[in-house]
Parts: sequence; structure tokens; C-alpha cells
Amino acid sequence: MENRPTIKEMFDHLHNHPEVSWQETKTTEYIASLLEKTSARVSRFDDCPGLIAEIGSGKPCVAVRADLDALWQEVDGEYKANHSCGHDAHMSIVLEALFMLEQKQGDMNGTVRFIFQPAEETIEGALKVVEKGVVDDVDYLYGLHLRPIQELRSGQFTPGIQHGAVRFLEGKITGEDAHGARPHLNKNAIELGAEIIHHLNSIHLDPMVPYSAKVTSFHSGGSNTNIIPGSATFAMDLRAQTNDVMAELMSKIEAIVDSVSSLHGTPLGLKVKSNVPAAIVSEDAVRKMEQAIRTVAGEDNVNPVIPSTGGDDFHYYTIKRPGLKAAMLGVGCDLKPGLHHPKMTFDQDVMAEASQILVKAVLETLEG
Repeated sequence: MENRPTIKEMFDHLHNHPEVSWQETKTTEYIASLLEKTSARVSRFDDCPGLIAEIGSGKPCVAVRADLDALWQEVDGEYKANHSCGHDAHMSIVLEALFMLEQKQGDMNGTVRFIFQPAEETIEGALKVVEKGVVDDVDYLYGLHLRPIQELRSGQFTPGIQHGAVRFLEGKITGEDAHGARPHLNKNAIELGAEIIHHLNSIHLDPMVPYSAKVTSFHSGGSNTNIIPGSATFAMDLRAQTNDVMAELMSKIEAIVDSVSSLHGTPLGLKVKSNVPAAIVSEDAVRKMEQAIRTVAGEDNVNPVIPSTGGDDFHYYTIKRPGLKAAMLGVGCDLKPGLHHPKMTFDQDVMAEASQILVKAVLETLEG
């Protein structure tokens, strides 16, 4: 590709033009505009952002996935879209890998499919892509994710990330308002919410398996301070390293909500908004990625597979298509203070090496 932007130029553009889940239209257009100047075969989704690009032909088929969306969060007192999870870097690294592989496709035996996927942050995009049949004929799938400084230092890599299970819940307390002078006429929704939180903090499961349950939003009441609110909405974030512990955690939370509802005679509803099971990591794909890291970055920069209580909808690909072999490259880049922090920063010089590792992993996979 002639006159293509550098990986840093792509990152700067994507970082400065963030879009939240299911709204990544300009991001999709930008990627498409770059791919129009390559020999890649590009196809767009007809009902959502995102696209697919292919080079090569025949079997095997190796796919590489990048996520497109930014977070919606408060930055310097203003709520806005913000790339604080590294998806801008993921896209840049994968695009650079595509450009490098394009130059080598004459020597490739097989197909490389690049998946630019929307809506990872809402844990919905991968399912949409699976439903479209994008990975039905894929043999291996590789992804990547920047890792916090607490896990990997800059220039270190891991061939796999053992993400835990993640579940987002939405709750509703349904009651009637009452006058502030007559608290006996209703049940204060805020007090019911506090009671739920108290019981959540009393859950004790196997301490050898990481887990957590947090109320991440609670909305009740209005501008009048003399009204006792009877209704509220709330949300929960659940994490567990294994699917069995997630099931146990969910059972206890449902019991808490049911007991609070029964005790106070107030309807409480709870529903699952989104759900990601724990990762299924292919040992074969991990070995290939590990060898690519060793070749590009050296033995000293190869780290073991990292367990993480964070989640990623990347793992829906293997859960929905069990024959698919997948692994996620963990990129050490001195990322701090942490993922999803509004002021997240990382060592951008690592991006080029991460692209080289992806290229090496793909080529070795195609060679068998």
C-alpha cells in the first residue's frame, strides 16, 4: 500500500475520534478508506458498524480480531466517548499487521480474515459477528489486548489471557412515593438498595477463585427532598474466574433480591443485560502465539498465560463455535493507572512489535 499512514498516525486518528458501542460508523469508514488502497477483499455489515477484510485464499483460514468501540465516561468533568481500554491501539496494531501480511501474501497458503468488530464494551458485538457466519469456516482466531503495568512491563508479552466470566445485571425496585413526614406509608427504595448492597458484601465463596459483585449505578428520587422515593433502578457488575463460581454467585444474588422483596413486600426485578462466560483458550493456538513472541521479542519477554477477572466478548467466538482454536495476545506496554481509567496512558512504541508478533503467529499457523 503506497503512502499508507504509520501505525502512530493511525492510532492518533482513532484515539482522537472515539465512538461508543454500535455507533462506530466513522471508525468503520476510516478503516474502510485505508483498506480501499490495498488488495484486501472488504465486506461491510448491512445492519451495524464494523467490517471484514481478507487476503489470500483457501484453507486454512486464520482470523485476527480487533475491537472498535470506546467507553462513555467522565473526563475532566465532561462525559464523552473515550478510548481508555486500548481499542484504538488494537485497531492500529491489526491494521499494521494487515499491511505487512499483504506484502507476503504471495508466499501464503491459506486465507487471513481480519475482523473489525463493534460493541465489545457492551459484550454484544462478537455474538453479532458469530450470527453472521463470519467465523464458520475459521480454523484459528487471534486477538490482542493491552495489559496493565501490574501484569506486564513494556516489551513483555503473553500468548494467552484467561479471562473470567462477566455478567451485567439490571434491577428495578417498584413502589410508590410518600411524603417525607409519613415514612410509614411506603418503603424507601434507597434504603432497600442499601440493604441489597449490605448483603452483597456478605457473600463468601471459595477464596481461591477470584470473584466480585458490585452495584455500579443506582437511581432513585428527584429534586424534591420532601418525597420518599418508592422506585429505583440499579445495575450490577459480576465477575468470577470460572463459570461454576459465576453460577454460584448469581444464585446468591437472586436469593438476596428475592428475600429483600419478600421482607418488605416490594416488587424487585432483576434481569441479565449481558453475559460473557469464562475464556476457552486453545493450547495449540497459545503454543503458536508463544513461538511468535519468542521469535520477535526474545525468550526473556515471553510470559505465561495471564488469568484475569476482566472479561472480553472475544471468547464468545469459541463458546459458540467450539471447534475454533483461539488465543489472545497480551501486550505489555507500561499501561497505567489502569484499563478504563479516563487518563489511561501506555508506551505506544510497543505497537509495532505487537504487529510483528501477530504477523509471525499468522504465518506460522498457515504453515501448520
